[in-house]
Amino acid sequence: MLAIIGGSGLTTLSNLDVSHREVVRTPFGEPSGALVFGEICGKPAMFLPRHGYGHTIAPHMVNYRANLWAIHHHKATGIISVASVGGIREDMGPGEIVIPNQIIDYTWGRKSTYFEGVDSPVTHVDFTEPYDAKLRQRIQDAAASLNIPIKLGGVYAATQGPRLETAAEINRMERDGADLVGMTGMPEAVLARELNTPYAAINVVANHAAGRGSSANGIRFESLEVVLHEAMGKVRGIIERLVSSQEM
Repeated sequence: MLAIIGGSGLTTLSNLDVSHREVVRTPFGEPSGALVFGEICGKPAMFLPRHGYGHTIAPHMVNYRANLWAIHHHKATGIISVASVGGIREDMGPGEIVIPNQIIDYTWGRKSTYFEGVDSPVTHVDFTEPYDAKLRQRIQDAAASLNIPIKLGGVYAATQGPRLETAAEINRMERDGADLVGMTGMPEAVLARELNTPYAAINVVANHAAGRGSSANGIRFESLEVVLHEAMGKVRGIIERLVSSQEM
């Protein structure tokens, strides 16, 4: 069963035929909300809104460990993370759908591992390729079958938030090799790796990053909702095709 974590612009999954909701207690505290179970085109799926059902949990306050543990506990075969981002690279403007392949982590102070404490052995996980290649390919195939254009590959810069970045910070990230910027990609991805659960991301570019394009002199928040509404409709279609094509 695939799990979908929804971010800004995808706080509900309207094409999920809900069967039940379950509040999950974890050793790491409370998840962002109850897990929602159901079917998409007759195939099982689960959904969790990263920021809570009222979109009230800021990126740096999300209990990523509880979220990932709850999903893993219910034996998800893979996790699709959906998140809105800012576009740094010139060809990644508003409305583009991107399947990133790398991460640069600028966050700090977040609980980012399950392997800690006096009774836990030091454990290192390989994170050379932070996203699951097979799951990324399945997303690409689903989009292609619907003739939805996507960009395959991109470096995601994970920032602390909740404030947006300065133009100088975006310049720095560009020099570091980042193509996209968001606030929730880490530690979500590495926690999935520690749990040995395949994880891939679908990023929707909501706006040009600070100092770029239409955001050269500031972010125009009034335009984000329209962009996200249209693009997330395509994402729901991709998820529907992805879930319906999974083996039972």
